[in-house]
Amino acid sequence: MAGHSKFKNIMHRKGAQDKKRSSLFSKLSKEITVAAKMGGPDIDANPRLRLAVQNARSNSMPKDNIQRAINKSQGGDSANYDEIRYEGFGPGGTAIIVESLTDNKNRAATDIRTAFSKNGGNMGESGSVAYQFERVGEIIFEESEISADDMFVKALEAGADNVETDENVHEITCAMEDLNAVATALEDSTGEEPKSTKLIWKAQNTIDLDLDDATKLMKMIDALEDLDDVQNVYGNYEISDDVMEKLDE
Repeated sequence: MAGHSKFKNIMHRKGAQDKKRSSLFSKLSKEITVAAKMGGPDIDANPRLRLAVQNARSNSMPKDNIQRAINKSQGGDSANYDEIRYEGFGPGGTAIIVESLTDNKNRAATDIRTAFSKNGGNMGESGSVAYQFERVGEIIFEESEISADDMFVKALEAGADNVETDENVHEITCAMEDLNAVATALEDSTGEEPKSTKLIWKAQNTIDLDLDDATKLMKMIDALEDLDDVQNVYGNYEISDDVMEKLDE
């Protein structure tokens, strides 16, 4: 990792998402509906739904919106969404994974391919970049009162594999099958609620980007995240503090 850039990357993406609050709520609602439809509306008995609801709450989504999304899953007229993973390449040779929930595969594929091609990238075949990532659980605490050393101990005791801390932000990773157990144990031991608890695609190695490529990549990621069919975008990029500061100007 180059300096604290990883955490500034996280906060940069979070800031962009906060500016698109209504779009974020729509994506969170879709995930809740799909999770409830697949595993039932009982939060305690449906791990995926529990994570979806937790993430919605941490993003200040109103309780009524959450309940409507759950109720929608039980209606006979609820849309059927397909979960599709798209892979491709971005500026600077970066590897990109896009997770989609869509009720129209053709529309999703066309829009995602366009977002790649118009911003210096190109969509690849399935499996073209996934081998460069691993599927893991990620838990993020922001503005935490817990010190780095204490969080490291608590996370390992909870069954996590790794902890990285900077500027009161703790990023904990664990095996994907342990995510619920680790997140619950950490909430109990810290008394804090995570800002995010989800399964992610974690890059095994990263590519450092200069200002030109970083600017193009952020534009491409914004274009992808603006699409209604796109839920998450992951990449193997790394941006230095100096470049990130120029991006934020």
